[in-house]
Formats: sequence, structure tokens, C-alpha cells
Amino acid sequence: MVNLPIYLDYNSTTPCDPRVVEAMLPYFTQKFGNAASRSHAFGWEGEEAVEVAREQVARLIGAEPKEIVFTSGATEGDNLALKGVFELYASKGNHIITVATEHKAVLDTCEHLERLGGEITRLSVNSQGLIDLQELEAAIRPTTVLIAVMYANNEIGVLQPIKAISEIAHRHGTLFFSDATQAVGKIPVDVGSDGIDLLSLSAHKLYGPKGIGALYVRRRDPRVRLAAQMDGGGHERGMRSGTLNVPAIVGLGKACELCGQEMAAEALRVGSLRNRLETGLLHIPGSTVNGSREHRLPHTTNISFSGVNGEALLAGLGKDVALSSGSACTSASIEPSYVLKALGLDDNLAHSSLRLGLGRWTTTEQVDYAIGRITQTVEKLRELAYK
Repeated sequence: MVNLPIYLDYNSTTPCDPRVVEAMLPYFTQKFGNAASRSHAFGWEGEEAVEVAREQVARLIGAEPKEIVFTSGATEGDNLALKGVFELYASKGNHIITVATEHKAVLDTCEHLERLGGEITRLSVNSQGLIDLQELEAAIRPTTVLIAVMYANNEIGVLQPIKAISEIAHRHGTLFFSDATQAVGKIPVDVGSDGIDLLSLSAHKLYGPKGIGALYVRRRDPRVRLAAQMDGGGHERGMRSGTLNVPAIVGLGKACELCGQEMAAEALRVGSLRNRLETGLLHIPGSTVNGSREHRLPHTTNISFSGVNGEALLAGLGKDVALSSGSACTSASIEPSYVLKALGLDDNLAHSSLRLGLGRWTTTEQVDYAIGRITQTVEKLRELAYK
């Protein structure tokens, strides 16, 4: 018997792993010191915990501990990277290249920079959700200060050719930033071999707590400098002031450590379940997978069901299967997904899509139940539509 409801929305957030919670708990009570209090044992204890976590985060992405700046999450990390580069490198130029399918934390920040006089190029994607590398290179100008391309898309799971993008950026003397929120902890990410200069991540996407994240900032070859967006106290090497959230930072560190240990096996397990889910749902007539099936995350699929209203589909499933029709950050909008529209889907097909994200506690029984429940709901809605 499957316990309901089933959670298949791991792209929006993940449950906090009990081992992460266990690591965090002492820092709410006995070990409550401010990590910036350098004059007594309580502060030293907090500082030590923060530095251990900094090492754990760095190890997962192939960085040095001093290159990790703690933030409140990936949205803040995106803002700090984009605004920080734009402000500090203003003498070089004001042009940023990004992609039409980026997360709103990047796209909305770019719109903000446009209002400040920035020039933004938004690259299109093909029907697979991938950018054209020639189009990217052609878009670079002498005034280009940053290329911002997400590692893995949050709605369709598509992986961009990160290493090739970084090579193009560096060949033209431009910094490369990647929002890797969906990728870190799910697939191997190495800022060194990938050639990434700035990278954002968030704990709650990899079984850590909400409200904490990190921004990787390269220290050499090239040394990246940022204008702080939060002033006061000079915390985090002056890039992000504010009292450090020690319990959450400990949680992020532990979550990264666990992902480093278990990621390879988990990717195989969840990938197999995703394929099982996808195969079952593609038996439904008029169903199609959106985005590349070759270059994508192992735990994500996005499927359209023609002739079905997406809101009605979600409403029909809501009590039994928790999933979404797109990004959790834009779920309040009744507009069709801008990511799916960028792939070339029309409004009706984009509206009829489901994003399914599997994770650490997804089981075969849950997948099989979801296949049956979704199939039943789609068939019922189509019957009603043709009456």
C-alpha cells in the first residue's frame, strides 16, 4: 500500500535529510555562538563549524574553501553574481549575455540591470532546450563583462554544454557564471574542469534546509571581484555582510557531504525510476517529453499531454500526487511556461505539461502508482472535453 500523497516535485524543494537535521540541532541550543565573535569559546565554536561547512561545500564542486561565500539561497547568489560583476566591471563594459530559459532570479535581475543602463542579450534555445554555441560567440562584444548560463534547467532538466561555453567566454576575456542550483548534488559539478568563474547553489535543492545557499567566486586565473550588495560588517570576505546563519550553514555542509558520498549511486537509482515513469506515461496517446532526452538531469522529466488543461490535470491529481506544471517560483502565474514556449510549444501544449521530479525517497511503488493515477486523470479529462 502506497502512502498518499506521493511527492514528485523534488525540483521545487527537497525534504531535509534527517542526518542533516541531526547535524544542525546542537547549533540552535548548546553551540549557539556568533561565528564573528572572536573573543570567546562560543564564537570560536561557531566559526569552526562554519569553516568545516565551507570545506564540505567546496569539496562537492571542486573549489577551494575560501572561494565559497554563504548566501540566503540561490536567488541571492544570482543577484550578487550579476549585480556584483556589473557594478565592479563597469569600466570594461555593460553587456551581459544570458538565455531566454534561465531562472527568473537571473532574468529578473538582468531586467533590473537594463533599467540601470545595462545591455542584455538573451539567447534563444532550440526545440531540445539547448543554446547554439555559434550564436553565443557571435553575441560577444568588446563590452561583454559576463555570460550567465544555467547548468541545468529547473523545468525540463536540460544540461547546457557548460565546458564549451566557458571556453568561449574565456577565449574572449569574459567571465562565466552558472546558476547550478538544480545540478549540484545530483550530477558531478567541478568548477575547475568546467571552467566556471561564478556558481550559485541552494541547500534546499539537495536535502538541506531552506534559506541558505552559497556563491562560488573564483580566486585565481582569473581572480573574480564583486561589488557587495549587502553592506555592514564585512562578513564573507566583504562580499556578503550579515551575521552568519550557523545552524543552516552546518546543514548545507552536511547535505553537500552526503551528496558527495551518495550522488553516483543515487543518480543511477533515480534515473532508472525516471525512465520507468516516463515509459509508463508515454503510453498515453498524445504525450511527449519536452527538451533533450540525451542531455538532462537523471531525476527530471517534463511531459505534455495534448488536449488536456494543465490546471484541471493538477487539480485532479493534487490530493494524491504532488507535482507542478513548471517552476515553483512562477506557479502563481496562469501564463504558460516561458521555458516551454521558448522550446516552440504553443500555449495549449505548454499549458498541458507536467514537471515530474524524483528524489531520495521516491520508490518504485510510488512511480507505478503515479503512472496509473496520471493516466486515469488524463483519460477522464479527455472524456469530459469531448462530451
